[in-house]
Amino acid sequence: MTGVASLGIAAVVAAMVCLTSGCSTLGYLVHSASGHVDLLRAARPVTEWTADPATPAPLRERLLLSQKMRDFAVAELALPENDSYRRYADLHRGAAVWNVVAAPELSLTLRTWCFPVVGCVGYRGYFDRADADAFAERLRAEGMEVHVYAVPAYSTLGHLPGSFFSDPLLNTFIAFPEIELARLMFHELSHQVAFASGDTMFNESFATAVERYGSQRWSDERASAAARADYLVFDARRRDFQALTRRTRDKLAALYASSTSDADKRVARSALMADMRAQYAALRDGPWQGYAGYDAWFAGANNASLGVLAAYTELVPQFERLFEREGRDPARFYAAVRRLADLPKDERRAKLAGEG
Repeated sequence: MTGVASLGIAAVVAAMVCLTSGCSTLGYLVHSASGHVDLLRAARPVTEWTADPATPAPLRERLLLSQKMRDFAVAELALPENDSYRRYADLHRGAAVWNVVAAPELSLTLRTWCFPVVGCVGYRGYFDRADADAFAERLRAEGMEVHVYAVPAYSTLGHLPGSFFSDPLLNTFIAFPEIELARLMFHELSHQVAFASGDTMFNESFATAVERYGSQRWSDERASAAARADYLVFDARRRDFQALTRRTRDKLAALYASSTSDADKRVARSALMADMRAQYAALRDGPWQGYAGYDAWFAGANNASLGVLAAYTELVPQFERLFEREGRDPARFYAAVRRLADLPKDERRAKLAGEG
């Protein structure tokens, strides 16, 4: 493939990559496009991996399981039938991308980066951790609070034609616990169903609603008893985490919106963050029986890390009410969501809030 052809592929794919990352400069655009093309080039059909005697048995079993989940997504959840997650790539790293999010000292509102077609998003992704860290340092120098986090998978919305451009399975998530693997695949596939330009919270909350319904059905109908038992423990911890961070966000949002002086806000904020960490320690050392998987997150928690959580959960109850109103029929639900996605943002949010 010539350099010109490679650049052509990069240009075509760049807009899709920017769905996750946000493109504001030519250099960043090239980084995003080339990183995504490298990822695609590493992918081979799952059938090749499973037929290859050099493929480790545990990986072969997970790949076969993933294809059952992929078929289930089409047959039972009405998610798209295409080449997404029919190929697999080992990236030889622990994340697909690293996202950078930033917020001011006394606000939970994330900085956004804007570009054509997909609008503005509140995060910027990098295929190289060093590049993500360097950008984070630039934001900190501006006085922003910053959070860098690993992303195991992302969606290109399924808009690009052909199997080469389809979203592949990755080593970054293929070994997830069974129901968590199903959850992630259903989440990412749902981004191909409906997408509202410039409305990250709408898009991610919709995908979270789909993943919850889909993973529950997989758990009830296909998962082993052992997988269900393991997932109940895992999901209970996640729900505790979400409840605790939601309470803290609500308190901080009220504080930042108040007429209190900035100095007093800083004092009150410190107290709220300390209380959140104390409540986490009580969960970890009590009901969680010493599970310390969230230690690093709470140690570095700030406005940016709290702010990004809202995008994935804030509107989920509204989507779940809409799902009930549509008779728990996935196809009808998706059609209703697409109609909402076509509306202007303010009208979309108001109409979604009025559902149910």
